[in-house]
Parts: sequence; structure tokens; C-alpha cells
Amino acid sequence: MGLEQQEREKEKGLRNVGCASSHTRHGAPNGLIKNVFDIHSECAETILSSLLTIKVLQAKNIGSGDMVTHADCYVRLWIPSATDRIFVTKTVSNTDVPFWGETFEFKIYNRIKNILHLSLIDEDVITKDDHLYTIYFDVGKLPFEETIVKSFALNQEGNEELELEFRRTKISESPENIITNGVLVSRELSCLEVNIDKQKSAKVFKDNEELVLTVTASCTKKKTSTLSSDSTPVDNFLFHTVKNWDPELTATLDESKFPAVTIGRDDVDNGGHDNMLTLPLNLLPLGEKVNVALHTEMDKKLEFEVKVNDCPEHLDMRLGFDLCQEEKDYLQKRKVFVARALKAALGLSRDLQEHEVPVIAVSATGGGARAMTSLYGTLSGLRKMNLLDTVSYITGASGSTWCMSKLYEDADWSKTDLARPIEDARKHMVESKTSAFSWDRLKYYYNEMEERSKEGHPGSFTDLWGLVIESMFYDRRYEGTLSDQQQAVNQGQNPLPLYLAMNVKDVEKSTLEFKEWCEFSPYEVGLIKYGAFIRSQHFDSEFFMGRVMKPLKESRICYLQGLWSNVFSVNLLDAWFAATNSENFWSEWTREPLSEIDDDEMMLKKRPASLSTRVLASSGMLSDTLRGVLTNRPLAGENHNFLNGFQIHEKYHKTKAFSAWKDTELDLFPDQLTPSSDKLCLVDSAYYINASFPPLLREERKVDIILSFDYGLGDKFKSVEETCNYCNKQGIEFPKVSLKDEDKESPKECYVFAKPEDTNAPIVLHFPLVNDTFKQYKAPGLERTPEEMEDGNVPLCGKGSPYRLLNMTYDEPAFNKLVNLNEYNVMNSQDAILEAFRLVMDRKASVRT
Repeated sequence: MGLEQQEREKEKGLRNVGCASSHTRHGAPNGLIKNVFDIHSECAETILSSLLTIKVLQAKNIGSGDMVTHADCYVRLWIPSATDRIFVTKTVSNTDVPFWGETFEFKIYNRIKNILHLSLIDEDVITKDDHLYTIYFDVGKLPFEETIVKSFALNQEGNEELELEFRRTKISESPENIITNGVLVSRELSCLEVNIDKQKSAKVFKDNEELVLTVTASCTKKKTSTLSSDSTPVDNFLFHTVKNWDPELTATLDESKFPAVTIGRDDVDNGGHDNMLTLPLNLLPLGEKVNVALHTEMDKKLEFEVKVNDCPEHLDMRLGFDLCQEEKDYLQKRKVFVARALKAALGLSRDLQEHEVPVIAVSATGGGARAMTSLYGTLSGLRKMNLLDTVSYITGASGSTWCMSKLYEDADWSKTDLARPIEDARKHMVESKTSAFSWDRLKYYYNEMEERSKEGHPGSFTDLWGLVIESMFYDRRYEGTLSDQQQAVNQGQNPLPLYLAMNVKDVEKSTLEFKEWCEFSPYEVGLIKYGAFIRSQHFDSEFFMGRVMKPLKESRICYLQGLWSNVFSVNLLDAWFAATNSENFWSEWTREPLSEIDDDEMMLKKRPASLSTRVLASSGMLSDTLRGVLTNRPLAGENHNFLNGFQIHEKYHKTKAFSAWKDTELDLFPDQLTPSSDKLCLVDSAYYINASFPPLLREERKVDIILSFDYGLGDKFKSVEETCNYCNKQGIEFPKVSLKDEDKESPKECYVFAKPEDTNAPIVLHFPLVNDTFKQYKAPGLERTPEEMEDGNVPLCGKGSPYRLLNMTYDEPAFNKLVNLNEYNVMNSQDAILEAFRLVMDRKASVRT
């Protein structure tokens, strides 16, 4: 029985996976959205707590940070996985052998990676305190019920030391349930509700006097209520906290004037002490409303109501490295189309069995309007060969995503020729882009970004670039979203689109030092390395510990287009400021490109292989200043971090899926990884490798063939070579890219890279953007007449080339030539494509037998 017949037999039994509209509200006070994902690789564990006692003893031979006087040292201690409180010793003045003898206690938890941040600081009265050293020590190494004295060498010479005493003892308390995928850990949460009747308070307090509420260990640290009779009559605040961090609520009318006073259980109903109220939340009965009162020096009393609830255990995201159920269902449906197309293309006399159907993908690079135009030609060529239905995935980065996101407005775009979408792209490419930068459009952009900010989106200059893209390539304000593209794949009728971006550190790390791949599909957005995925409609909503804290309206697709291609907005920033002085600048900018980035060279930096105790010494003011200049990304896409609050599992670095995607030395500093950040800093993948391979290299997708289309004008093999080097360093299966000198000098239309001895590595067919035989042939095997020779003249390079990166306007002949060239190049390589199909199918047949 062939695959198509099998599908017909079981069609009625297929489960219909719910989409966003099937989500229901949970009755919990935090308004969480119920998760309908299947959770893969996620498991429940219990964790136990222990008491870590640290005694800071002494330091030896400490030099002063200012090089003038002896050091005035103090020590700062923090375990981010245990508390948000930072402990500080007293300052011991004017000595290079300070002794403290102070003791501090931390409640820590097994199953979580607990790193002690131990900083030695030289206090300065006039200037900023000098950071001398920071030690990162994994306290999980410490044994139970033993007193351990450790001396940490602070410099390579070993003459500067810091000595501490450790003791770890077990605590008898109920274990805590956690959810983990072996990398991320989600803890139990509590939700504090605070209700303030402002009409009552208005009778006692002056208008516009403010009550400041602060909750330790909360994702929302502070809320302010303006006590005014003209404002909202009741203020309702929610604070979500890590339950076992012993959170406290502090309420004050002047947070800087009075010290905190902690009240006992008997004080709760009777008010508190003057000026400030500090309430340990674990003293409150669960699920019951309690009235508390804040007394002031002026003998006034402010009453308000509090209640603590447990948060639901389920998460609003998927933890796991497997594919989501929707994508699995899609692949099953897509196999029917692929099997039918392969049978016809290869002239097979029988239907294919399910195990014989390969997973074939198209991977496109960036390159602005050139990449967008070229991808239209590539897909048109595949469609004319009746091979588009053999493709299960299309991945894109930067400019190629503009083509993809336009195509997926049509739920059946791949079922007909692409004449209509190509005509639409032609119309917009030949139009002047000056109108996109008129003063009216600038005002529109400003108002749109203001409204977006009011909705709760962080906002960045990348949003402006997204609006500019919409103005350049759409006839109207387009309301479509990424999740809307589910309609184009829900029956398996088109390849599944995957869009790529990189998460980086905003200021303190360069792309070479820190990068994490972030993939976008109509179903999910996820950070591959962590095995953490949210529904695409939840991207940019506020999360904490895997729960939605504040759901936001899904962003229109233009904002994602701006994010995926924000390498171009570097030049837009200059244009923005110049526009305040000269409207003509916009016209000049749209005609003449400012720079070319296709030939940027990047090299991977080696990283240590194991986790150990580390010491960070001060780099000095000059080094810090230069580093800021070199690594600052003022235009990075800033979005709410859906990993916010997660903690790191104690064995995270041993998890295979995480280790396969190590890209940074910070992997050895778990408290500095993405879960510790409030925001994601998403950039165009062209900042590192101008390619879109990473989503296809996930082991779970089992991609057999990658049709790689490089639309760069510089090194024709740079994207595939850099990907090969990257995979070798990461331990990811990828064929060896071997090239001869003549390949570099005179590249052809198609190259096949395969690893015959390794059936797990995909076969890669690489298509550089070249004008080779197209000069003589208008179609495969059909020579040009003398009158048609000009149509084969495609000026890809040189100063007169219209295809430079920042050129967003082509004339009609230039557009047509680029589309036709890419269409021809893929069609002229049909034999190589079909031979790769046969090779993979033979592989699958041999493995099965």
C-alpha cells in the first residue's frame, strides 16, 4: 500500500490540532493562557533545599584599585539561583590583608546549577568603587555536613588570595516540584494580589501622593499607586514570585526616607509600624484575603487588601527538543504531496512507502532586495520543473524572508505558477521608494511606534525598519501575522516556512563571543539551544518562569520582517537623523547604497571545554570604553524574553541537545545566559553567517537534502563553507565542502556536497548566484539568438551593478533578468537534483532492509 492510500485510510483518525483560537482562559488570578501543546522531553522532578553557610575570612596581598592608597576592601556575595538579595561585608580600610570573619546564609536547591558570585571591591569615597576581582564558584561541588576552607587565587602569580569557609547542611522541609527539560528549570510560583481602595485613601492622603509597593523575588519588582480621587477608584496589582525564595512585600509612601520594619504574623490584621510596612508573604494564609494597614508619622493609616495564591503548575510554553505536534502532523500530511511529486519526477512505477519519502528543504541566504527577487526566481524554477511539491521546508534569513512572508499570504501559493506574486514584486521594485521616506510617512511611523509602545512592546529602531519595508513592498497597511501563515500549511499544501534570527548580548559581548539561534515558524518561536518554544502568537508577550504574565497582541508581520533583516537598519539610523535637516536625503539614500556587507569576514573563537571555578579581573576604564564602542548594537531588535526567570539545571552542560549548539564562553557561566535577561536582543543572522541552515540541522527534523541558494555577490561559497566550519566545531552532521581553485575562480550553477559514509549528514546542493551558461542559453538546452544576447547580460558585480545590497529599486529589465537568471540556474541543474533524490531514496531503502 502506497503512502497516499495509507493517508486516505487513516484520514478520519487524524487528530485535529487546536490553534490559537482554541486556547481558553485559566481561572487563576494571573490570567494565564492554558497550554494545549504536547510537552516533549519535559519531565517533573522534585528538588530539595539545603542551607549553605559561608564565612568570609580574609584576603591576602591585595593591591589598591587606585594605586595611591592601601585598599579599603569589602566582599559582595550573591547566588542568583537562590535569591535576588546581594550580601555585602563591612569595609576593612587601609590594609592589604583585610580580615572580615562575617557569616552569611543561603538556601540553595539541588537539581539547579548554583553559582556563587564572589566579588572583591575597593571602596572609594569620592569616585566609583573599584571592582578588583569576581570569582564564580559552583557550590554544588561542596559535600554535605563538612566544613571546608577554600583559598581562591585571585591572580596568575597566586600571591593575591581570598579565603572563605563553607558548610552545607540538609534542611527538613517539603520538597518542591519543578518542570525541566534537562537545561531549563521552572520553579513553583506564588501570586500576590494587592487591592487598594483609592476612594478611601483620598479622604486621608493628599492628591497625587504615591504608595510604592515592592516585592522581592518577583518578576515585577515595583508598582506605584497614585492616591488621587480623580484617578481609577481601585488599583489592582499582581506580583508573581518564586514561592520558596521567602518573598516579602514592602509598602511605603517614601521609599528612600525610612528603613524597612518587618512585622510578625500577629501584626498583619492590626496594621504595622509607622512609615513602612514589610510583610513576609509566607506568613499569609493561602487563598484568603487579609487586610493590612500602613501607619505613617502623621498618624494616618492606609488600609489595603492582600491575598496569596499558588500559580498553576502548567506552562504556557513547550520545553523539549522534539518537534511540536503541529509540525509532526504537518510533515505527515506533506509526505503525501512529496511522494506524489517524487513518483512523477523520477518516473517511478509504484507508490512510495512512508519510510522512503525524504525530507527536502530549500535554504536561502539574505541579501536585501536581491535575495527577495532571486528567491522568487528560484521557487518559480522549481515550480516549472514540478519539484516544488518535493520540498517540505523553506528557510530564509534577512532579505529572503521578505519573499517568503509575502508568498504565505496565499494559502495555496505553490499550487500555481508564480506569475502573479512575481508581478506584484516587480511592481514594487520598480517604483521609487522616496514616498516611503516622506514626512507624512515619517509621522505615520512615529505614531505607529508610539501606539506599539503603549500596547507594551519594548520597541526599537528595528520597528521603524519594519514599517519602511511595509511601505516599500505593500500597497496598504498589512494586518497579517506569523500565526496567520498556519492557514497555508495546515493541510500540508505548501512547504513549511522557517525564519531565522540570532539572539546576542546587547552591549557587553560581540557576536563572536555570544550568539544563539532563534527560529520562527507559523506554529512556534523558539531558542534552539535551550529547547524552549512558545506559540508564534505569544512572541513578545511577557513571560516569567514559563508562564504568560502579560499577553500582548501579536505583532504584524512587518515588525518581524524588520527584525529578520535589521542589518539594513544600520544605515537607516543615519538617514533618520539626517532627515531632520534635509528631506532630499531620503531620495539620495534610496538611490545610492552606503556600504556593502556581503564580504564581511567572521572567525569563530575557541571556547573552553569544561566548567570550572573562574576569576574575572577588572579590565580597566580604557578597555571597557573601547569594548562598548565595538560591541554596542543600538539597532538590535528588543523583545520581551520568553525565557525570563527560568533557572538552569545542574546538568545542563551535559545535555546533548544543548551541547550541540554551544556558541559561547558564557555557556560556562549559567547565570549570564539568556534566562537571566529581561529582553531578547535579536539581530539579522547576516551579522554572523549569511545563511539559514541552523533550523534544518536540528536532528529532530531529519532533513535529507538541502537545496542551498546563496544570493551573495562576493565569495560564492562563503555561506556553505562557514556553515561547514561551524558544524565541525559544534559536532553537527554536515558534509565536507571541498572545492578546487577553478571552482572559486569560475563557479558553476550547482555543486553537490555529500558524505557517502555518513547517512545522517544531509546532501547539500549549493547554488551560487552566477551568470554562467545563462549568457548563451535562455532556457536549458535552448540557445539565445543574437537579438536575445542582451537578455543574458546580468551585471551582478561592478560599480554599475543595480544589485548591490542597499539598492531597493531596480528598473524592470534588471528585475526580470535577476528572476530569469535564478529560474534558469535551478532548472539547468535538474539532473543533479534528481540524482540527489535517487541517492537519498537508495539510502533509505538500504537502511530499511
